[in-house]
Parts: sequence; structure tokens; C-alpha cells
Amino acid sequence: MVDNRKKEHLSIPELAKILGLSRIAVFRKVKNGAIKAVKIGRNYAISRKQLDSILGRSLSEDDKKEIDAAVRKTVSEYRQTLKLLGKD
Repeated sequence: MVDNRKKEHLSIPELAKILGLSRIAVFRKVKNGAIKAVKIGRNYAISRKQLDSILGRSLSEDDKKEIDAAVRKTVSEYRQTLKLLGKD
């Protein structure tokens, strides 16, 4: 019997069980690129390192850059309004 906590990769059924989704839903997320996976033969393997990102516990560098850009844009467009709100 293999200890799943020590495996480096998860299968689609294993990830589906963790996420509480159907295998089909996870497969679709893999196919549309929402979940990164490596195809091994006829199966897909999802790196256990991605689990925090998939579960929303961490942000990728691209996500962080996108958020920073949105904050800078908001501050530049609404600087005066934000200052006025900060006085209350």
C-alpha cells in the first residue's frame, strides 16, 4: 500500500477527492489549463507542490504581479477619493 502523503504527484481521481469535485470536473480543469498537469501515457499527474495554489492558499508570481498592477492602477485613478476616504 502506497502512502499518498509521500507521493510527489496526484492523479485526477486523487485530486478530485481532495477538492470534493467529480473526476470529470477536475479533468476539464486540467484540459482548459486551470490546473497544471503533466500527461504520462494516458493519465495526468498533478504536482503535489501545486496543491496550495489549487486550494487558494498561495499565489503564483504572475498572480502577485497582476494584483500589484491592479492596485497601482486603482491608486493612480482614485488617489484623491482614497485620501478623502482615509480622513473619515
